[in-house]
Amino acid sequence: MKVLYLVSAYARDPGDLITPWMVQTIRRLRPLGVEVEVLAPAYRGLRTHTVDGVRVHRFRYAPRPWETLTHDQTAPDRIRERPVFMGLVPGYVASGSLAAARLARTGGFGAVHAFWPLPHGLIGLAAKRASGVPLVSTFFGVELTWMEKELPFLSPILRRIVRGSDAVTAISTYTADRLRRQVPGADPAIIPFGATVEPAAELPVPRTDPAAPFELLFVGRLVERKGVHLLLEALSTLPRERRVVLHVVGDGPDGPRLREQAARLGLGPRAVFHGFVSREQLEARMAGCDAFVLPAVVDAKGDTEGLGVVLLEAMGYGKPTIASAAGGIVDIVRDGRNGFLVPPGDAPALAGAIVRMMDDPAAARRLGMNGRDDVRADFSWDVIVGRLAEVYARVAAGR
Repeated sequence: MKVLYLVSAYARDPGDLITPWMVQTIRRLRPLGVEVEVLAPAYRGLRTHTVDGVRVHRFRYAPRPWETLTHDQTAPDRIRERPVFMGLVPGYVASGSLAAARLARTGGFGAVHAFWPLPHGLIGLAAKRASGVPLVSTFFGVELTWMEKELPFLSPILRRIVRGSDAVTAISTYTADRLRRQVPGADPAIIPFGATVEPAAELPVPRTDPAAPFELLFVGRLVERKGVHLLLEALSTLPRERRVVLHVVGDGPDGPRLREQAARLGLGPRAVFHGFVSREQLEARMAGCDAFVLPAVVDAKGDTEGLGVVLLEAMGYGKPTIASAAGGIVDIVRDGRNGFLVPPGDAPALAGAIVRMMDDPAAARRLGMNGRDDVRADFSWDVIVGRLAEVYARVAAGR
């Protein structure tokens, strides 16, 4: 079966690290007999091309210099920073709809799959009307927050997309609940996306040097909702005799402010900011840490973690986790089984969880092993692509 993916961004060349989870999804669907082609917006005039064997159709929606609504950052963030970009949205939807309708009529597709259905669900509905090809829509959560907080007048469009879809999925129970709240009667299937860091074939040998500091690892974009500011605050409350170091991998708009906060708190070598690192370096950090931390919060825009896939990557290395009970994180971290959950925004509770992890290495290792088992059972790529393939087969059969 061929499936057409409607997305806001896709790799512009083989070295482009954008949406790596989607690249993995497409690659892992092939052995199941699902061949994916992608329809994505152009970026500065980029035309249709092939990336690592995947046909990527590009639609033009603006003059070349203005085709930066997506790819460099999310469209909502781009529009918040420069409201003039909102003027590109009608052309984006119209051009995408024409391209999707043409492809759906001529491409021999068994299904069309719209990711981020606001606005790609409208593009998917245009394809469905033109061809009769069934439509699958997948929600992540951030688009629902954006609509609810800033664009509530789009509620009728959201309902139209959901009710016009032959199947609806959500990446977490948190996202599914938000969708049900906004579209009563919606019944999304929960299908997360998978980890992009391969789990270790063999688990790292636990460190036994009592003089070595306890290594915490955070990986992610440095934005408010990730809660790194809270983690730095928690770290600053630990007594100096507690030998602990936090490694922060990633960067983002809050990077300078967080580095300044670490300096102001006097953390010194206790907090090390690495910025972006290579895949090999990231895997080494995953293998070498003692615990992984994701202290997510609900930010000023109402956003939080839709899932927290980086937790799955850490668990694949047998690492215990400490995370906030926010958003879709609760689908992954089970308090006392594979990690510790703390209330979002509670720095003392976060500090306490770190101390508990440091003081009981045997329990920490048990949590890590449980996490590895849980990932294999519920979040492995075989499970995820198997569920997707079942959805595609079901909607194609009902065509």
